[in-house]
Amino acid sequence: MPSPLSADRSAADRSPQRGTVEALISQTRRLRGDIDAVRRETADEERAGDPELRWQRALCDLAAHHLDGLGEHLDQLRAGLPADVPVDGPAELSAGAPAPARPAAPDPGPGRAGSAEWNLLNDEVTWSDELFELFGRRPEDGAPTLDELPSWLLEEDRGLLSAMVTDCLVDGKAIDGEFRVVRADGAVRTVHMMGEPVLDADGATASMWAVLRDVSELRRSQREVHKTRDSLRHERHIAQAERRLAVELQEAVLPPWRGSLRLPHDGPTAPAVGLAEAPGVLDLAAHYLPSASSALIGGDWYDAMQLPDGRTLLSVGGLTGHGVTATSGMAMLLGALRGMAVAGTEPGPLMGLLNRLLDASAQPALGSAVCCRYDPRERTLLWSQAGHPAPLLFRNGRGRALQPPEGVLLGAVADAAYAQAEERLEPGDVLVLHTEGLSPRRITPDTDPGTERLLELAPRFAMARSAQDGVRVVLEEFGGEAREDDACVLVARVGC
Repeated sequence: MPSPLSADRSAADRSPQRGTVEALISQTRRLRGDIDAVRRETADEERAGDPELRWQRALCDLAAHHLDGLGEHLDQLRAGLPADVPVDGPAELSAGAPAPARPAAPDPGPGRAGSAEWNLLNDEVTWSDELFELFGRRPEDGAPTLDELPSWLLEEDRGLLSAMVTDCLVDGKAIDGEFRVVRADGAVRTVHMMGEPVLDADGATASMWAVLRDVSELRRSQREVHKTRDSLRHERHIAQAERRLAVELQEAVLPPWRGSLRLPHDGPTAPAVGLAEAPGVLDLAAHYLPSASSALIGGDWYDAMQLPDGRTLLSVGGLTGHGVTATSGMAMLLGALRGMAVAGTEPGPLMGLLNRLLDASAQPALGSAVCCRYDPRERTLLWSQAGHPAPLLFRNGRGRALQPPEGVLLGAVADAAYAQAEERLEPGDVLVLHTEGLSPRRITPDTDPGTERLLELAPRFAMARSAQDGVRVVLEEFGGEAREDDACVLVARVGC
C-alpha cells in the first residue's frame, strides 16, 4: 500500500494517467508475445546436451517471468487501490473495517506482490489480500506483527529480516532485501521486500510500510541461466582443450615433410628440383584442408613413405567423427598401415587387416581409405580401396578415375575381403589422391563432388611442373570454400 507520507495528496493526484498505464500494458503484452515466439523457436531447435541452447531458453524464461510480474503490477496500478484499503495517515488505520473472512488462501503463483503496514502507535497491522495469498494465510487469522513475522521464515533467514527491520525503525533506513517464507501449506517461496519508515509530525517513526513480492520463479530462472552459462563455459573449455590435443596429435602423426618430396631417394629428403634425370621417381606434395569450423578436427590423413625394397607407399583416408577420438583412431590406423606395409603386406590383404583392427577397436568407427604401392622400376601402381574415392590419373591433359577394385568401408563388415588392382603409369603422369569433404557442393547423390571438380582441372594439372604446383591448383579451386568437413589431397607426379 502507499506510504502515509503521501496522505495529504488527493487520490486524483496520486492516480497515474489511465492512458499512460494502458500504453505500458499494451507494450508489455507485445513484448511478452515476442518472447513467446523466440521461446517457441528455441524449443523447436533445442537439442539434448546443447548447453548454449539451454542457456538461450533459460534467458527467455527469465525475461518472461520479469514481464509477467510487470504485467500484474501494471494491472494493479490500472485498477487503483481496493475500496477497503484506507489512504489516510497511520492514526486512521484502526478505523478500517477488517477484510471479510475467506477460505484458506491458495498459492498465488509466481510474481504476486502485496503490501503491508505495521502501525507502531496502535500496534495495528494491515495486509493486502495479495499478501495473505502469498503467505498462504487466511485473513481471519489476522496479519502477523513485526515480532511474529520472523516465525514465517526459514531459520537461517530470520536474522536478515530482523536486521532490516531494526535498521528501518531505529536508523530510518529503507528496506530492500530477500528472504524465504514458509507458507501455511509448507511450500517455500522467495520474497523480495521493499519498504521504509513513516514519520509523524515530530519526526518520530510512526509506522513501517512495505511491498513484498514473490520472486521464487524469477530466482529459479536466474539460477538456471547461471547454471547453463557455467555449463556452456565449462564445455567450451573442454572443447578447446580437446581441440588442442587433437591438433597436436594430428601434427605428430601426419608426415613431417612440407613442400615436395621425392621417393624413392637414396639420401636425405630434399625438394625436387628437376625430374628429368630421375625416371620413375615420384615427386610428391600434399595438403590438409580444415573444415569451416575450427572445432571440427577430423580423422583424415595422407601419407607417403619409402619401403625397404625401394617401392613407395601412398595412402589417404579418414575416420568418421571429430576431435580426439577421431584423431587417436586415425593415429592407430595409420601406424598399423605403415607397419604392415613395411612388412611387405600387399594393399588388398593390408586393407583386410585394417578392417579387422577397426572392427575390434574399443571405440567402434567407420573409415575409408586408399592404399597404393608404387614400383618405380616398373612404374606400376598396385592399389586397393575401402569405400573411398578412387585415385585420379591425369595424362596428356585429360583425367579419369581409376576403376576401383571391390572394397567396403573399414569397420562395416567383419572379415571383409578387399580386392586390388594394378595400373601402369607413364612418365609425366599426375596421380591425385583425396579424401571426401573436399567440396561442399554435391552434383548428384551418387557422385563425389570433389572428384568431378578435380577432373575438370585436367588442363591445369598438365601445365603443372611439379607436384607442389599441382597442390596449388587444388588449393586455388577448393581452398577458399567453407567445407563442412576436413579433407586431404596428395599429388604424385611421375618423373620422366
